[in-house]
Amino acid sequence: MADVKSRDVPLDKIRNIGIIAHIDAGKTTTTERILFYTGKTYKIGDIDEGTTQMDWMEQEKERGITIVSAATTAFWVHSANPGKEPYRINIIDTPGHVDFTAEVERSLRVLDGGITVLDAEEGVQSQSETVWRQADKYKVPRICFINKMDKLGADFLATVKSIEDRLGANPAIMVLPIGAENTFKGIVDLISRKSYVWGSDELGAKYEVSDEVPEDLKKQVEEYRHKLIEKIAETDDKLLEKYLGGEEPTEEELKTALRTAVMAYKLVPIYAGSSLRHKGVQPLLDAVIDYLPSPMDLKEVKGINPKTEKEEVRKLSPDDSFAGLAFKIQIDPHVGKITYFRVYSGKIASGSYIYNSTKNKTERVGRILLMHANTREEISEGLSGEIVALVGLKETITGDTLCDEKNPIVLEKISFPEPVISLAIEPKTKVDQEKLGFALKRLSEEDPTFVIKSNHETGQTIISGIGELQLEVMVDRMKREFGVLANVGAPQVAYKETITQMAQAEGKYIKQSGGRGQYGHCFLRLEPKPRGEGYEFINAIKGGAIPAEFIGSIEKGVKESMENGVLLGYPMVDMSVTVYDGSYHDVDSSDIAFKIAASQALQAATKKAGLTLLEPIMKVEVTTPSEFMGDVIGDLSAKRAQILGTEERARATIILAMVPLEELSGYATTLRSMSQGRASYYMEPSHYEEVPRNIVEQMLAKSTFTGRVAAQ
Repeated sequence: MADVKSRDVPLDKIRNIGIIAHIDAGKTTTTERILFYTGKTYKIGDIDEGTTQMDWMEQEKERGITIVSAATTAFWVHSANPGKEPYRINIIDTPGHVDFTAEVERSLRVLDGGITVLDAEEGVQSQSETVWRQADKYKVPRICFINKMDKLGADFLATVKSIEDRLGANPAIMVLPIGAENTFKGIVDLISRKSYVWGSDELGAKYEVSDEVPEDLKKQVEEYRHKLIEKIAETDDKLLEKYLGGEEPTEEELKTALRTAVMAYKLVPIYAGSSLRHKGVQPLLDAVIDYLPSPMDLKEVKGINPKTEKEEVRKLSPDDSFAGLAFKIQIDPHVGKITYFRVYSGKIASGSYIYNSTKNKTERVGRILLMHANTREEISEGLSGEIVALVGLKETITGDTLCDEKNPIVLEKISFPEPVISLAIEPKTKVDQEKLGFALKRLSEEDPTFVIKSNHETGQTIISGIGELQLEVMVDRMKREFGVLANVGAPQVAYKETITQMAQAEGKYIKQSGGRGQYGHCFLRLEPKPRGEGYEFINAIKGGAIPAEFIGSIEKGVKESMENGVLLGYPMVDMSVTVYDGSYHDVDSSDIAFKIAASQALQAATKKAGLTLLEPIMKVEVTTPSEFMGDVIGDLSAKRAQILGTEERARATIILAMVPLEELSGYATTLRSMSQGRASYYMEPSHYEEVPRNIVEQMLAKSTFTGRVAAQ
């Protein structure tokens, strides 16, 4: 088995890949098989038994889901070249559940290629679409693996069709399955016309390869091979010329052209198998080597020089200046804070000082580790193209760039979705009180979508996130990892406040109390911004009406008022605030006076600006037996849902809808009782939308929030 000593692998023999998919498509099982066949583990892990390598957290084993993306390194010798130098594959197994979407986002940001795993019966599901779009955003070339070919209802060609329709991808069918459901036993490779059959070896490590195509597949193999060659040839002018001239391209030519097409996002190779039944994984590994890029293929990474604000480029080689991206923070009980890090260019040595260009701080690297899920090997340096873990960094968080101080660069940051649900949490005892703050700070460093706020009026701590499961796991982790016992309130929807029209107002704070007084005076203009554009502060002071040193205090006062809301105490978003006039006093003006004046002006202006509430809207996908479709749609409509459409898949109907999160409380129970326990649903945050006026009025009538104003 290859180990740390064989780390010095040429750049073109490295693959940084991620395994992405909808929940339950089989990502972790596929990763476990990869680790077994590459010799990284001697025993195959099983999710149902809780013995997987990649799902190592207690909560993951109990729930049978992936929560944190786990990184590992494996080595694979291409089946066509036994005895040759192995390729090094750095793999990140990402979660499929939407509540942990931040894990997927940050993993995709640093990967060079991806394997999208799909369920052969379910086809493309909602979260498959979400992760596909995330991979599109970061331009990650990928291969599709149609898993669970042994499952009842498995349909290879229907799944390929859904890849085309729902993902808008251009699939290149590389293999055809031999059999389906309980007769599935192998695949036929279309380029080489070879059959791969599993069955003689219980763990699937050995399989039979033959030049004989099963009789009943011969016609289909020729038909699809012809289509495949045509598709590949269309991406390469020389090959197309040769093909149109009646000459068949060689296997080598087809593979080279396909590799180029995959890296240019023109084609997506499609493979098939059943990870749980140990079939079809080895050809997938060969495809990773054949078609997914190495750091050398990507050649360079772009960023901004923080000193000159100009774009700069780093070559992905150990000889260029050091630069890389911290993409994940993990708290380890033995080692402390671990920073997962992708080295893009140059090299990083343990014990050295590096520069965090995002924060303008210098950090010291204590140790460098090569991770395998939660076990690790210590190494002296991390090289370009590697994914390593750094110990000893104090200030660095997810998305920060680390580089050489003499040649600074800031790489593209990672963007995360807004939290949509929150709960109040309070410690059970005085001892827990002290530990709670520490635990929450550590957990929010790990997960950028986990946000903590204090409600000064109630004295409660509010935690917010993407979904109930994420918050449940965080509370569980506080208890297990940090020993904090806490009382938790019911989940609350994360509403936001905004304005619908332009308004302006004045804020004046004057206090005389003998000796030095307080004086702050400003005029603010508020304007609504499009949905999702956030907040902008504009300084339009001319002629020194307010000295420059007080502008920061005005912005601080505005921000604090916006955070605490005006209508119902929810944070304000999507508006620009312009300070355009005011006055000051030579002696009495102070930071605090201007902060209070700004807060007064903002409160006064919002009351004239058509205040309204925004609520999170969820994209919901309900899978139900057809006989319950009418009931499900009727119930969704009563929940203010916008039904987007329905589609038939196998023996079920899928209903797609946009539903306000507020209406979905306890939906799992409602749906189960409505469908005799046979329907299931999946939801993910979509966007924010205005709450209907009658509902805002009902909320105002019930509210005890003191700062409220009458609904406009």
